[in-house]
Amino acid sequence: MNSELSIPELQQIARKIRRDIVTMIAKAGSGHPGGSLSAADILTTLYYRILHHDPNNPEWPDRDRFILSKGHAAPALYATLAECGYFPVEELDTLRKLGSRLQGHTHRGLPGVEMSAGSLGQGLSFAVGCALAGRLSNNSYRVYALLGDGECEEGQVWEAAMSATHFRVDNLMAVVDRNGLQIDGWTRDVMNLEPFADKWRSFGWHVIDTDGHDLTLLIDAFEHARAVKHQPTVIIARTVKGKGVSFMENNVDFHGKAPSAAQLEIALKELA
Repeated sequence: MNSELSIPELQQIARKIRRDIVTMIAKAGSGHPGGSLSAADILTTLYYRILHHDPNNPEWPDRDRFILSKGHAAPALYATLAECGYFPVEELDTLRKLGSRLQGHTHRGLPGVEMSAGSLGQGLSFAVGCALAGRLSNNSYRVYALLGDGECEEGQVWEAAMSATHFRVDNLMAVVDRNGLQIDGWTRDVMNLEPFADKWRSFGWHVIDTDGHDLTLLIDAFEHARAVKHQPTVIIARTVKGKGVSFMENNVDFHGKAPSAAQLEIALKELA
């Protein structure tokens, strides 16, 4: 799937994905809406304009690989995969229920999921391995890894960043959902990441800093990244945690809190 949908059409898809996110989390009674909502535009851009993938053939050898390192944002990926046709949208209602394929963190039992997630900090290492495997197998696929900014406090992220540069994996793109919040509060207070872009540059990465909710700028960033040779690229996507739902935006309480029935009704009206 690599469509030429217009920006308004993509924006409509992103709103639908956000509605799916808040609805499934409310029905489950648990989940992580904040970081899922902040990533919705990134995932919409990837799955509807950038990635080479086939929902009818999830194991297609030449598919681009998407790695959700911030695995607690699984509702955003589940909604995107369902809307793309990897599995029925109705299955979203089974999130976090016994026997469901839609666990609280992604796992390989679901079509379209490349990595089982859990502890943070591991996805970039996994993505480096996927990128190197593609090179060794003479495959042309690209690997995209979505990280959280709080996750970038993990040392393993920087070990992976160092190895990606050493091996010059230019078929790898990291995207950091830079919403500024983590479970304990603002990243600047918990463990200040700045100068964030310069840290990536010092590890030898090509850095693109952009608005993570502007679909036009996101498309431009991904297309720019494709042209970078001999080094990996990181897109620092500036986002708002809880984007699209007024009472969730920049509200750390909704890092891992499900909306009530009354709050869901408000959220769906705002996302209409």
